[in-house]
Amino acid sequence: MIKLIAFDLDGTLTQHRTPIGPECEEILLALKEKYKLLMVGAGACRRIFEQMKHFPIDIVGNYGMQSAVYNYETKDIEIKDEPVLEANRELCEQKVTFLRKKHGFCDFRGKNVEYHASGCITFPVLGTEAKIEDKLAFDPDRRKRRAIYSEVCETFPDYNVFVGGSSSFDMAPKPYNKYYALDKYCKENGILHSEALFVGDDYGEGGNDESVYKSDFNFLKIDDYRDFPALIKPYLD
Repeated sequence: MIKLIAFDLDGTLTQHRTPIGPECEEILLALKEKYKLLMVGAGACRRIFEQMKHFPIDIVGNYGMQSAVYNYETKDIEIKDEPVLEANRELCEQKVTFLRKKHGFCDFRGKNVEYHASGCITFPVLGTEAKIEDKLAFDPDRRKRRAIYSEVCETFPDYNVFVGGSSSFDMAPKPYNKYYALDKYCKENGILHSEALFVGDDYGEGGNDESVYKSDFNFLKIDDYRDFPALIKPYLD
């Protein structure tokens, strides 16, 4: 009954910010013969397209705040929707500063808050200019951030909050999240939820795939991107 397979990218098809490998590309080409394929990402469509090595696929980026259609003539993507919601920077700074003081995150390098062109924001716990080794060592199992996750959500009620990267909280203006993005795409293309499969790795508390995982969409869990070829194989048989 599956007509559409939608994918997360980092951690699902490849390592973080790493181009897809030849085996993954071969599998996607085989899947494309049977299903409509879609990328649903947290990042911008252009960044996803480059990381996909210009694979011919439609892309929904920035949690549904941006969408792009692949043009088979130009072999490039065309950006279709790109709403921009400006963040209230003064209020965001006040809220992040409050959280820092309350939980002892006042020692940081760089900016207090990172603002993205889409209207999404990032609360970088260690600051925007923290050393990569410090970021990686800060919260590898996400326990520190999950301990205050509900509080961050309450502090930013107008945003969907995600435990992002290795040391940050990523936020998208409501209603934007991956469920919203996939649901909208399905409605526009006449696809039922029961006819769609989402493939993702970040389905735990605060993960940016969690909203889809907890919904009525079919979901294929990927805990290690290297397991993707074996786990997707039943859909090729």
